[in-house]
Amino acid sequence: MPVESKVSDAYGKLMESTKELFILQSMGSIVYWDMETKMPSRGVNLRSQQMALLEKISHRMLTDPEKGKLINEIIDHPNYGSLGEVEKRNVFLTKKAYDEATKLPEELVVETARQQALTVNVWKKAKAAKDYGMFRPDLEKLFDLKKRAAEILMDVKGTSTPYDALIDLFEPGMTADMIDKVFTGMRKGLIEIIDKCRDSESQPDTSFMDRGISVEAQRNIAEALTDLIGYKTKGPEAGGRIDETEHPFTTGYYDDVRITTHYHEERFASSVFSVLHEGGHALYEQGLPGEWMYQPVGTASSMGIHESQSRFVENMIGRSTQFWSHFLPELKKLTGDALSDVDLAEFVWAINRVHPSKIRVEADEITYGLHIIIRFEMERDLLAGRITFDELPQAWNEKYREYLGVEVQHDSEGVMQDTHWAGGSYGYFPSYALGNIYGGMMLDKMKADLPDMMEKIAAGSFKEVGGWLVENVHRHGDLHDPADLIKKITGRNLTYTPFLKYLEDKFSQLYGF
Repeated sequence: MPVESKVSDAYGKLMESTKELFILQSMGSIVYWDMETKMPSRGVNLRSQQMALLEKISHRMLTDPEKGKLINEIIDHPNYGSLGEVEKRNVFLTKKAYDEATKLPEELVVETARQQALTVNVWKKAKAAKDYGMFRPDLEKLFDLKKRAAEILMDVKGTSTPYDALIDLFEPGMTADMIDKVFTGMRKGLIEIIDKCRDSESQPDTSFMDRGISVEAQRNIAEALTDLIGYKTKGPEAGGRIDETEHPFTTGYYDDVRITTHYHEERFASSVFSVLHEGGHALYEQGLPGEWMYQPVGTASSMGIHESQSRFVENMIGRSTQFWSHFLPELKKLTGDALSDVDLAEFVWAINRVHPSKIRVEADEITYGLHIIIRFEMERDLLAGRITFDELPQAWNEKYREYLGVEVQHDSEGVMQDTHWAGGSYGYFPSYALGNIYGGMMLDKMKADLPDMMEKIAAGSFKEVGGWLVENVHRHGDLHDPADLIKKITGRNLTYTPFLKYLEDKFSQLYGF
């Protein structure tokens, strides 16, 4: 057999095993979706065991010695160089996942999966009861499991701290020190813009934003929004659905990507922007190259790039005057008389109001970054042992007082407001702010490539913007690490300057400074 055929045969076997793993993991994502949306309360203990078993099977498939042999056979083969860029990247990503997974004991992986399901369930109850004491034991237990894994992964990932090992799971190649440098500069710029908005004599009227909108009307608004951006939930071409949950999220794979939201009758905007946010995530998943399905390269580059897509759709498009010049008439139709007296300018100003708040997912576009910086600093301190879980609520409240000037009244609007720590996603939060930065860089390039992009949005067409994102972001999948991808897209290294300029331009027009 020719040497080319031998390396090709080994690569084919490796990709076949990878396909089975992706199929199994996609099953796990739907089991998780069901747990968050449809599962009866009594099902949590059984579900925790189901998810633990799925994780055990996944871990065994990922660490199969045969997989290691195939990886080595391919890499050590004299004809390895004959493989193309995509094939080499698949081998690299498979080897990275294999090397990391083989370092983690199976019992740790299984126990972590089981504890994640239990902790999320306790979090929901504790949040409703406003009782951090109910939540703390499970939260700390899950944290200890994640920290054990991080300490093990430090060596194979080549990181200097456990926190860097966790960050790398979500943002490959990024470290806490690198993030801190970016966040320090960004924080200064954000505070300057916040001060200008706060000191402006002109302030928006937001009184109409808490007018009651029925849940049924909000469901119709959600469907209209997703249809507009091209996320199909109805008919033979549907590849998604919208459901309700405590904390909005997106999950799924290629042809079945599901989003969730929540509806508050006195805060209709909360659902509007969570639907746009999660819709941006879903479009990324569904815009990945179909020919790369079941391959490591056919996944997102990083969670920061993922968040760039969600926050781009939510904010840079979804909070623009052009978007609402088209959609506000539709919103009025769907809400009866509730917003009939609101004009475009006051509506756009109201949804972009700059006002420090206690709740991250309700935060305006500028103060949002401070919410992320707080979580980043707290995660870093937790992993370094500088604060304990008994001290966590007080430390949280002090940072909110210092950074945002707000007083947290109870832990459900404080340390328990997000689901991420309950789900074990330590190291994820920096991705949100990095996503804003990536999005600012992408917007600069998109405007150069599509000078009339916002006119198209005003005309009710998202396909030009969506097409640019598919061509420039989605189609690359995980062919490049995030730093390399953003340079390929924009021609620039990571910089927060375009994002701050975008905010300065937008809010100076709104607030007149």
